[in-house]
Amino acid sequence: MSYYDIDSILTDAEKIPCTFELELPDLGYLDNNPSQPLKVGTQLSLPLWLAEMLALANTGTSEDSRAPVTLNLPQALSGQVVAALKADPRAIPLRDQSAHFYGLGTHMLDLFEEGELGAVLRRTFVMRATDIALHARKAGDDGVGGSSEDFLRGLDEWERSLFRKAHEGTKSTKEWMDKVKKR
Repeated sequence: MSYYDIDSILTDAEKIPCTFELELPDLGYLDNNPSQPLKVGTQLSLPLWLAEMLALANTGTSEDSRAPVTLNLPQALSGQVVAALKADPRAIPLRDQSAHFYGLGTHMLDLFEEGELGAVLRRTFVMRATDIALHARKAGDDGVGGSSEDFLRGLDEWERSLFRKAHEGTKSTKEWMDKVKKR
């Protein structure tokens, strides 16, 4: 991903639930309590970029060198969502979970050792890609319309990009075939 990739920037802005492991003075404003320190055990949702930095940070004390926060999986990747994706990946509108569902998922896989989550995400993408290709092939010349527009509402950004590329490829192939037939 590029530094200037807007999808990467928006993925990094997704909120991640965190639990603070240290008492942090002067940060109570994060919990709407500016006059108090941030207490141990406080649970907050922080942007992914900040949560990741805090989770990987080292306090520097010799005997207790732990990170200020521990990360939890976001609601978009909760056990309920993963169970539903295992049952039928096509039944879940991923955009309702997160507009950047796969980007968030791959980022979480870098931070957590969740082999099952990786397998579920891979299977989900592969199974949904066949439907995306089918809809892209049947879409009108403008790429949307009718059932394709309804279908696009449930796709996350990676899937929408795949849809656009598949539709453009189908459209270009059709144009090329029409040119060949005219010769």
